[in-house]
Amino acid sequence: IFSQTMNNSLWFASSITLFMEIVTGTLGNGFVALVNIMDWVKRGKISSVDQILTALAFSRLSLVWSVLICILVSVLCPHLFMTLEMLIVTEVIWIVNNHFSIWLATCLSIFYFLKVAIFSNSFFLYLKWRVKKVVLAMLLVSLILLILNIVVKLACIHLWIDSHEGNMRYSWRNLTQFPRALLFTNASHVFLPTNSMFMFIPFTVSLVAFLLLIFSLWKHLRKMQVSANRPRDASTVAHMKALQTGFSFLLLYAIYLLFIVMVISSLGSVEETVTIFFEYSSGLAFPTSHSFVLILGNRKLRQATLSVLWWLRCRPKDMDTLGP
Repeated sequence: IFSQTMNNSLWFASSITLFMEIVTGTLGNGFVALVNIMDWVKRGKISSVDQILTALAFSRLSLVWSVLICILVSVLCPHLFMTLEMLIVTEVIWIVNNHFSIWLATCLSIFYFLKVAIFSNSFFLYLKWRVKKVVLAMLLVSLILLILNIVVKLACIHLWIDSHEGNMRYSWRNLTQFPRALLFTNASHVFLPTNSMFMFIPFTVSLVAFLLLIFSLWKHLRKMQVSANRPRDASTVAHMKALQTGFSFLLLYAIYLLFIVMVISSLGSVEETVTIFFEYSSGLAFPTSHSFVLILGNRKLRQATLSVLWWLRCRPKDMDTLGP
């Protein structure tokens, strides 16, 4: 009884968390995309960082909406998820959306690093002068990892199907409730360790860029002290802002990876539905929260947020003045 009560509590908490993440993720990423697109239309051009932010916002909107659509279809038409084809489609969609969400954020970290860091190394200067090409090359290389990830995932699914073929046939005939339908939708969550391997690659890249940025700031501060200049010059401020953005990304990413470890360790100890909802909610926690961190760290987005809040604050007063 205690175990069932705990499972029900976890299921309810994960469901509420997932719903809130879908709402906030849609609002936050939609706001980032809308502000950048409106500024692009107004100015007739868009900066490189805004291009990355806009692409990142759309990738995360796609991630959030794909989860929402998957859940709605699971509730309304659970029989659709009783086929191997649907399992493969949902897994591939999740992998693709999650891949671009993580790698575009990594590209943003590399962009800030190359723009802000100060090194006299000729190779670094070569990369610094070609920062757009570096970001594009990173995305192209990540596509190779994406294809490899999909291939490994599909191989794992077929191996899992082959090893549980007898049990699967029995389960399909008795798959009449929503929780069991979701179980088959995410049957391959047993192979989360394989997915986490691909997620550690962009995390390592961002971590190296963050450490190099700290080293660049340390060298810059030493140089400023020797020359007796003010330590809080423009370059120092730029370093601090880039470090804040990088630290928030790494912190949220580390928490995300920790959640994955928790999901892996909980396999078999709680009901499958609880594990699935926890996997979805933890998967959306990182892109949702990181989007709001980007809004607070970007001056244009921060000013747009303050303008919207000011408009919402003044609107009720204007409505009162128009009353009878």
